[in-house]
Amino acid sequence: MEHLSIKRKITIMISIMAAMFFAAINQTITSTAMPRIIAILDGMDYYTWTINIYLLTSTIATILVGKLSDMFGRKPFILIGILLFMAGAFLTGTSSDVYQFILYRGIQGIGAGIIQSTAFTAVGDLFPPRERGKWMGLMTAVFGFSSVIGPTLGGYLVDHMDWHWLFWIFLPLGVVAFVMIMALFPKVERGPSQSVDYVGSLFLTTTIVPLLLAFSWAGTEYDWGSGQILGLLAASVVSGVIFVLVETKAKNPILPLYLFKNGIVTISNVIGFIMNFGMMGALIYLSFFVQGVLGISPTYAGYVTMPMSIAMVVVSAITGQLIAKSGKYKRFALIGMPIMIAGMTIMVFMNSVWLAVVSMVVFGVGLGLGMPVFSLATQNAVPHKELGVVTASSQLFRNLGGTIGIAVMGTVMSNSLARNLKEAIQSPGAADFSKLDPKTAEQMLSFANPQTLMNKPLIEKTQAGLPADVQPLFMQMIDRIREALGDTLSVVFLTGALVTVVAFVLVFFLKELPLRTSNRAAEPSKPLDSAEAEAVQLGASKA
Repeated sequence: MEHLSIKRKITIMISIMAAMFFAAINQTITSTAMPRIIAILDGMDYYTWTINIYLLTSTIATILVGKLSDMFGRKPFILIGILLFMAGAFLTGTSSDVYQFILYRGIQGIGAGIIQSTAFTAVGDLFPPRERGKWMGLMTAVFGFSSVIGPTLGGYLVDHMDWHWLFWIFLPLGVVAFVMIMALFPKVERGPSQSVDYVGSLFLTTTIVPLLLAFSWAGTEYDWGSGQILGLLAASVVSGVIFVLVETKAKNPILPLYLFKNGIVTISNVIGFIMNFGMMGALIYLSFFVQGVLGISPTYAGYVTMPMSIAMVVVSAITGQLIAKSGKYKRFALIGMPIMIAGMTIMVFMNSVWLAVVSMVVFGVGLGLGMPVFSLATQNAVPHKELGVVTASSQLFRNLGGTIGIAVMGTVMSNSLARNLKEAIQSPGAADFSKLDPKTAEQMLSFANPQTLMNKPLIEKTQAGLPADVQPLFMQMIDRIREALGDTLSVVFLTGALVTVVAFVLVFFLKELPLRTSNRAAEPSKPLDSAEAEAVQLGASKA
């Protein structure tokens, strides 16, 4: 595929980016609307699950498809991914309760994982690492563009239409992407017949699932030291040990362990894990702050987060061009990650719309600088025949970091919020309901939870229905709950920033190899150290 004409490569890239945009816009369009949707479905206790299930299923799909696409080509998998994502999106829009919603989001996640894995790997098939940087930047910009229009459009739709349409409105785009891939993406001739590592795939899945369930339930559904959590962790460890033993003997392992003898692959994956742990764990609650604390409707909440996406689109596109021109990538991570940390630090002190916008711009600039680096570094460090599996491994670690980060931050938020709400309701300056009739007092106290803060129309309707002399007490209580939620989210944002600092420190230990100018080269143009050379040579012999 590397030797196709430039015109053909561009048309293929357009079809790939169309598929990516379809998956991305269906994800970002729900970001600002999700709190309202979950509140309507009366499922705030399962809010983190609506995110976790998507990341869980996409993580498993990503890593399994990585190796399979190396064996059988990218085209059939990206087509399957689009079909699964379309089915999941349609079904999600038919949900009548939060349990159906979570189930169908899981199907969406499988499709998204397949699309994500095959799309980024296909770029590596078409272009050598030296040229790959600018296309990675453009693909990152596609995600960023979807983040620009998605939240605002989602907020508008949920304010003016039935929420189900958020999942249905872009289904025609999925059909277009499917047809484009079918027509434009070339078929790849299969190599010699290879066996599929079914046993390794099974134990990889049974390692990941209990691990993520343990972190999702710990501190919320069950205590951290409970038998359920310890049992899940033990099951994950046992399955992980078996997986390692299976992979050392497998003829064609689903996740070749020799890849991790390469220091660049290992350190890049660890950085990706830690960075997403802090970043996703904090950013997922940004909509809570904008809507719950600042009291902004979903429509206008999208305008607050839009500057981050615009900054990321512009900077990532420029960064990709600079990487392609210079052949260097480490410097962009060293510059970008401190800027990301600065943006997250500003979030800790947010108390107004303008400060939220500033934090978004700063964070978006850092994200645009750092995001394309680590996938490119891993792809450049291994033979081309391992492109799919090494790309999937980097996405696996990022997704694991994001999923575990969301779960841990959810525990941090739950514990902190319970304490802050209790103090807010019982503090000396809190609203006094003792003189109200019991029915009115009970109605007002039912709002003493953050879920109601996401449903602004309900607050306004309830306030209008109360007696005039009671309305000030009601709004006083709402303000106290907003303060409690704001204090809680500051702790979450601070935790995310501190975790991201660890990832930044590790960037200094990342070795940089000049980007190869051809996929035919089995090794980077600059000699590797002994350990890296051994890893690449071993990878080539096993490919």
